[in-house]
Order: sequence, then structure tokens, then C-alpha cells
Amino acid sequence: MNGDDMLEMKDITRVLVANRGEIARRVFATCRRAGVGTVAVFSDADADAPHVKEADAAVRLPGNSPAETYLRAEKLIAAAQAAGADAVHPGYGFLSENAEFARAVIDAGLTWIGPPVKAIELMGSKVESKKMMDAAGVPVLGKLDPDAVTEAELPVLIKASAGGGGRGMRVVRQLGELQDQIEAARREAESAFGDPTVFCERYLETGRHIEVQVMADQHGTVWAVGERECSIQRRHQKVVEEAPSPLVERLKGDGMRDRLFEAARLASKAIDYVGAGTVEFLADESGHFYFLEMNTRLQVEHPVTECTTGLDLVQIQLDVAAGAALEAEPPAMRGHSIEVRLYAEDPANEWQPQSGTVYHFDVPGTRAEFEVLTELGVRLDSGVVDGSAVSVFYDPMLAKVISFGPTRRQAAQVLASALSGMRLHGLVTNRDLLVNVLRHPAFLAGDTDTAFFATHGLDALAAPITAPEALEWAAIAAAVADAEHTRAAARVQRRIPSGWRNLPAQHQKRVYTTPAAEHVVKYRFTRTGLSVEGHEELVLVEVSPDAVVFDIEGVRRRFAVSRYGAVRCVDSPLGHATFTAAPRFVDPSAEVAAGSLLAPMPGSVIRVAAAVGDRVSTGQPILWLEAMKMEHTISAPTDGVVTELPVQAGQQVDVGMVLAVVSEEDSTSGEGE
Repeated sequence: MNGDDMLEMKDITRVLVANRGEIARRVFATCRRAGVGTVAVFSDADADAPHVKEADAAVRLPGNSPAETYLRAEKLIAAAQAAGADAVHPGYGFLSENAEFARAVIDAGLTWIGPPVKAIELMGSKVESKKMMDAAGVPVLGKLDPDAVTEAELPVLIKASAGGGGRGMRVVRQLGELQDQIEAARREAESAFGDPTVFCERYLETGRHIEVQVMADQHGTVWAVGERECSIQRRHQKVVEEAPSPLVERLKGDGMRDRLFEAARLASKAIDYVGAGTVEFLADESGHFYFLEMNTRLQVEHPVTECTTGLDLVQIQLDVAAGAALEAEPPAMRGHSIEVRLYAEDPANEWQPQSGTVYHFDVPGTRAEFEVLTELGVRLDSGVVDGSAVSVFYDPMLAKVISFGPTRRQAAQVLASALSGMRLHGLVTNRDLLVNVLRHPAFLAGDTDTAFFATHGLDALAAPITAPEALEWAAIAAAVADAEHTRAAARVQRRIPSGWRNLPAQHQKRVYTTPAAEHVVKYRFTRTGLSVEGHEELVLVEVSPDAVVFDIEGVRRRFAVSRYGAVRCVDSPLGHATFTAAPRFVDPSAEVAAGSLLAPMPGSVIRVAAAVGDRVSTGQPILWLEAMKMEHTISAPTDGVVTELPVQAGQQVDVGMVLAVVSEEDSTSGEGE
């Protein structure tokens, strides 16, 4: 930063972060390094969250849903005043791009760590912002009137005018689906941003999502701090982000980077922008690009820019808000950085979000947390720690894992290795998908357009990274460790190996299940060691309740075993596995009727489209759930009649709860007989 204007700077001594999770922890980390005090806010669901414990002070926002808590501007400002904060950082999401919130913060006499209210207003409407960018000379895609879309203009993309992050987005390829999808997008946008306004634009099936990080001060200097590529997306939400862009690197001889930077600076100057922002473009393989939107806040993927420039963007946000001037030019980019978003979701099951407890979370080899990387390695920006509860009320992102290396291939390799060795117990995540993407030949070649999942097959990309034989070995390790755990816990005969008899005995049996399979392990301990039915290749070298070492055909393999109630988590260099130890006896009351539709996740029933007695067909929507700010359709599994419907709109449901029962019609019992 330029020190010439230091005398005019404000004092920022305590910052309230009007947000939660990972971004709150990220801002707090910079504040601690800068000697600035911190204030957290928290909903009831977040009462024990890491960001609450790390702040100097924390203020409760009664309630759970965003509408009750993090979207209530007056509560956030009252919290800042009660805790003695003199500045507010909005993070991303929630009210970060809400002009009325920014105005209210300023009117309360607090420093707003963000752009001017007018700039937020101008960019807050995706419709009006495109008109302004067009007038400023920035290339744009034309907007379509949702009520006047024709067959010839399909496919179209419905977007929320007030938001981002994939909320409220829908691709429509059939005209008859347009109105229903618009209504669904409006509901989702209202829930996520408090504004149901949506619009349509032509949808390009493939393209590159390229964005430019900008930083502007109050003295007229505008930096284009480098570009990022964020083309690999699911449900229009980014999954893998990197800097620099492989496409821009390939076309830098054609001047694409210079043209992108110039367009980003034009966009920023057109609205007298101040602070950190991101100008997003959709590009084709030839280097042509079109303005999508400008995010008037810090982006989720900002760490890759930090690692390739050496800048702490949050620190610069604080400095700019205080009145400091930027240097004339930003630092040059160096090396390559890749970020992946670790989500609590099941990619192989329609990206269903997950909730529950994070029993254990560790990324081996992490060099830094919330800090700029300067050498080959991995950075972790996490919203969860051991014991964290992941609720249904918020986005399912658990953490961002970021790598930095001299080359793109090195950055991809070290990140894939860190993810494959990660120990994350308690939730289903997209970890295997991320590893498979990072190791995919197309990704390594830089062929990463927005149709990556469709092109290369989601089933293949979401496939487990643990081989079937390694999964079998992991189940055996769980059985042997459990046997040792039982022996160690026994009050008598602790020195006798579990299952050992003076005379030959039958194999003992333990059963472990996964959602895809059942693993039956038959074993016995003998005078010479361990015998496992069907696995003569295994020789037991060491055993404890928490670890097992096998010699497998001359190669020693170590398996770490963790237990949480009936859950067994097994980790090794061969991969990871989560099992449920099957009970010896099944409770009949736990069984459900055939045709039952069970809640795939906790959530709220927002709409019911059927009634008891209705005839339905396979795939027909029965009801809709809202969980983690997204809508999920619950459809009939077969043709039949709705015989039970124990839920209603507005009701909260738990995972596994029966939502409806669809019974197949008995062809022998027709009407009139």
C-alpha cells in the first residue's frame, strides 16, 4: 500500500463479520495478524461453530434460518454496536451485496468494508448492470424477457437478479417447462437473497467461466489483480477454481489477458468502484468473452489469487476501507494455484446435501490455514473442525482446500494427494469426485469448460477412489481392530486374543455395510496368527484398537481404524472407507413399508402436489423439500396410488422420515367389481 495518504486514514479497531463459517474465520485470521479486534454473530444452529469460538466477542442472533438471522440487517448492526465494533465486513453470500444493508451500516456510523452503496445498487440488478456494461464498451450477452421466450431461443438460463452462487439458476430446454422453472427459481432466490426477481438469457452449453479480480481504492487507482478460471461447476455453482486460467495462458499471445483486464477496469470505473470485486465473463475457445456479472464483494475463490500474487486481499480490503491508497500497479502473477470446494453432499446421488456431525477432519501436509502460500504445498480454509455440526440451514460447503506450485501440474498433483489422504469422518462428501477431476487427463490438459461433468460422465468422476479389494481389506481391518477393542475392554482374560480357543473353533463373523454393499468378515485367531476366510494373502503384523498392519503378498499396509458408535472409518494410503457395523438383531419397528418415500436429508416441506388417493406415475413430483438453500424434488418411484402422506407444507422433517407411500395398484381390484 502507498503510505502517502496514511494521515487521512480512519482507525479500524474492531470488525464484525456479518457472516458465518469459513469466510468469518478467514476474515478473523487477517484481523488477528493486523491486531484488529473481532466480533462474530451466530444463529442458534451455529452456537458452537468454530468462528464463534475464535472471535473476541460473539453476539447471538435468535433463530436458525437465514431469514431469521444472517439476513436481518437491523440485528447485525445492533450486534456491532453492542460489541463495540467500528467496522463491518459482510463476507460473501447473505447480505454481502445488499445495498440497503451497506447503507444502514454507514448510517449507523460504522465503516463498511465494501464498495460504495451506489456501486452495489448498479451491479445488484443483473438486468440493469448488463445495460450499463454494454454502454461502457464491455461485451455482453443479451437479456431475454421471461414472458416472451420463444422456441428458437432455447435453451435459456434463468438467473436470480439479486444473487449468485448458483441459487435460483435453472436451465430450460423445453418451452413448456419455463413457467414452472421460473417459479421455482423465484422461490429459491427469495429464500437465499430475500429478492425473488429473476431474468433469462441465452444459455451456452459449453464455455469457459473466466473472472478478473479487481481492487480499487478511494483515490482512483483500479487494479486488475489477475484472472481465475472457474469452469468446472455443478448446478451452476463452482467446484474447482484456479489461477491463472489455462485458456488465457494458452491465448496470452493473442492478447486475451490484456483485453480481459481492460474490460474489468472499464467495468469498475464505469461505476466508480472501490474495494474488492470480481468481474465475471463467459468465454469461448477462441478467446471471445462476454460480461456475466460483477460480484461486489470478496469471492469464495479469492485464495488462488492470493497465492499467485502474494497479496492478502482481506488486508487490502481493510486498508482501502480505512482510506489507504494502492500502489500504481499490482504485483505480477507467479506459479499456479488450484482451489476445490469440499461439500457435504453425495455427487452420485443427485448431489444430495448431507448434514450431521464432523467427527474428525484432518488434511495431512497442510502448510497454512487462511494464509498465503509461498512454496509448493496446501492451504486449508475450513469452516469446520472436529466435532462441528453441519446443519440443514446453510450452504453445504465444509472447507476450501487450496494448492500452490511452480506449475499447474504440480499444483494439481499435490492437491489430489492431500485430498486422497484427508481424514474426514462423519459425512458423505464430494472428496472422491474432486480427486478424480484433478487426476483426469482432460483437466490436466486444461480442457475445462462448463460442460466438464456432462462430457466426461458424472458416474465415472464420482466413482470411489478406493479400489474394491482395498475396501475388502479395510473391512477386515475394522473387524480385527474391533476384536482387539473388545478384548482390551474386557474385564477378564485381557491377555488372551479374542476368539482364541485351545481346540479348533469356527470362524467368528462380523458384518459391515456401506450404501452399496455388505462385507461379511469371517476370521479366527490361531496359535500362528490370524486366519481370514477367503483372504489367504493377508498376514497380521500388528493390531491395536485403532490401527492394523497387514502384510499383503509381501507388502506391508497400515490401516487406521476409528469408531463412532456403529460407524467405522478406515483410512490408509489405499483410500478410505466408512462402514456401519451391522447389529446382531434387527428391530422390526425400523422396517418401512414398500413404496415408502424417505426424506433423503433433513429439511422443510415447502410444497405438496399430491393427496392420499391420487394416482401417480413414475417420476411424478409428490412434494418438494428445501435444505441448505436448495430445492429438492421428491418423486413417485413407480406408477401407483398415494396411500399415505403424513407431512404437510411448512413441516420440518428428519433424514429417513417417511414422506409418502406410493402403492402399486392391484389390477384385480378395479372399480365397479
